[in-house]
Amino acid sequence: MVLYSYLWRQVLLSQRRFFWCSGIVRRPLRMASSHPLAAVCQMTSTPDKEANFRVGRQLVEQGRQGGASMVFLPEGFDYIGSNREETLELSESLQGDIISRYANLARELNVWLSLGGFHERGHDWENDRRIYNSHVIIDGQGEIVSVYRKGHLFDVELAGKGVSLKESAFTIPGPNLVPPVQTPIGKVGLGICYDLRFPELSLALQRHGAEVLTYPSAFTLATGAAHWEVLLRARAIETQCFVLAAAQVGAHHAQRSSYGHALAVDPWGVVIRDCGGTDVGVALVEMDMQRLQNTRRDMPVQQHRRGKEYYSGLE
Repeated sequence: MVLYSYLWRQVLLSQRRFFWCSGIVRRPLRMASSHPLAAVCQMTSTPDKEANFRVGRQLVEQGRQGGASMVFLPEGFDYIGSNREETLELSESLQGDIISRYANLARELNVWLSLGGFHERGHDWENDRRIYNSHVIIDGQGEIVSVYRKGHLFDVELAGKGVSLKESAFTIPGPNLVPPVQTPIGKVGLGICYDLRFPELSLALQRHGAEVLTYPSAFTLATGAAHWEVLLRARAIETQCFVLAAAQVGAHHAQRSSYGHALAVDPWGVVIRDCGGTDVGVALVEMDMQRLQNTRRDMPVQQHRRGKEYYSGLE
């Protein structure tokens, strides 16, 4: 009976999932809650960095006005270039203008920010002109507290679906995972977009204490329609974590469009927020850690996991 009641409550939550997503509006979006709130954002970046920052600032401000203590922006929040040369030319270091402006914004509003992925110039930029795809966490004092550099690069050629991207042509794969970060909404484990397809990453973060997994993304139309929601729900179910996925949406330029549907998924795998496939906007998410604890207590998957030698037995 207890499990039935819990499941029915999740169904009711999922039916309300569209009600809390709002486009950029002048009147503040506000959500009453006794739990910390996160704001998951959806935007349409272009090669125009200044225009992108204006939209990003509005989204952060709206999330903060709604009561969020942490705001999540998608991969390519800084820009999405129309070709390799433009992508490289527009890149910056972590000490550059874009991250500095967002750090000032975080300090001004006293809000944490998840900024991923940022086009960060590589460690040997002057010689090889290659970049990292970096997920930057900034605290409410405007300090960078963690940087994760994307480890799985999107090199995909889907014949017949119009998808042809080779991220490794100009991007350096990150060397390692970074520990989950303690934030006002819980302990957050960092990934970026294509990392979503690799459950080893999410399980490693969960083993190191993650309560929230986040995948800022710019999924293509084809891969988004086929795999986006099911992958996010799978990562939530197998780790029993909240999963927050800010997303790019719509046409960035003539060569590229993104799927949208910025999502929030609870530890039972229920989609509790969905920003749809057309509009820029913000979804407020109640981070009820009791829900996470109940899920892990009622189905103690991690206690049932066998040792490494069991899973490596076929090798």
